[in-house]
Amino acid sequence: MRMKSDPAVNSKRGKPDRILGPRELNRALLARQFLIQRARLSVADALEHLIGLQSQAPLPPYIGLWTRLDGFTHDSLSRLMLNRDAVRIALMRSTIFLVTARDCLALRPLLQPVLDRGFKGNHGRKLAGADPHAAAAVGRELVEEQPRTFNELGQLLQSRWSEADPAALAAAVRTLVPLVQIPPRGIWGQGGQAMHTSAEHWLGKPLAADVEIDALMLRYLRAFGPATAADMQVWSGLTRIREVTERLRPQLRTFADPNGNELFDVPDAALPDPNMPVPVRYLAEFDNMLLSYQDRSRIIADEDRKRVFTVNGIIHATFLVDGFVHGIWSIERQKNEAVLMIEPFKPLAPNEKEALIEEGAKLLDFAAADAGDRDIRFSPPA
Repeated sequence: MRMKSDPAVNSKRGKPDRILGPRELNRALLARQFLIQRARLSVADALEHLIGLQSQAPLPPYIGLWTRLDGFTHDSLSRLMLNRDAVRIALMRSTIFLVTARDCLALRPLLQPVLDRGFKGNHGRKLAGADPHAAAAVGRELVEEQPRTFNELGQLLQSRWSEADPAALAAAVRTLVPLVQIPPRGIWGQGGQAMHTSAEHWLGKPLAADVEIDALMLRYLRAFGPATAADMQVWSGLTRIREVTERLRPQLRTFADPNGNELFDVPDAALPDPNMPVPVRYLAEFDNMLLSYQDRSRIIADEDRKRVFTVNGIIHATFLVDGFVHGIWSIERQKNEAVLMIEPFKPLAPNEKEALIEEGAKLLDFAAADAGDRDIRFSPPA
């Protein structure tokens, strides 16, 4: 739903630079997400610019970086994780993100209120009187003794708090202890259960104590802006963002969207021509671009959202044509064959289809290099 702003509030803000429509916002987003031209950056630098990649599933970040970085290889990310320079941890929206070790230590304390709120809403009543802080203290000892699954952690804690739900006890530890998922989980070509230990134990450093929310929101604007205060709240899960934007206002540019909502942006960020040609791109499952705004019309049409966001929380892999989501894709594997299945939401022009085939062949080379037979197939428009 697109929210209209309060004219009485707008009158106090001064005149915005100009109105930005969906195409202008789209091109700005694509540029800042390295989707107009692949960036020549290290994986660590890209992860920090993007403020991590959403990673409920362990492998989509590889696709997300492949589509954004020039010359990206599986090993360049796997090595970062094996060397403990990048980790998977619950952050924005209490969702698992792949971030650098530095961002893990810096962002986790800032986002503690988000995890607290999610725990209270989903698990608080299932503790049967158990003190979550006491459970977290014991849980920290258990995961630092050796990495553990949530199921194992919950069962061990229930031996002390027998009336409490074991999943709620494990969730208390996840909420109050910064748990990271350790390799081989998240390593391309490997697998295994999600095993957890504390970030401090894994990284050998304490959480940061001097990171401010204002700095985080400036980073968000550099990677996702221009954006409203509501967008910043949707992306992060944090509240009272309006107070942040008011503090930052003197150092920001302001725009308006066609509905009159105020957009904030860092002053040195480019706003590309809204009509500039852009290449087709394949986005991974759970791509954070699709989740980081209240009004997502800059990247996906409202009527297409239900085709991408499923009722069970899965967010399909999508592809972009002219910068906007035009359909979903998947790779089906059978023995020695890999088939890229492309499901467009509307008819494709011949040149669009050719571009998807060309880029799709590169995707198969990256994601299914071990398949002897590879093919690309299109479904009829849904």
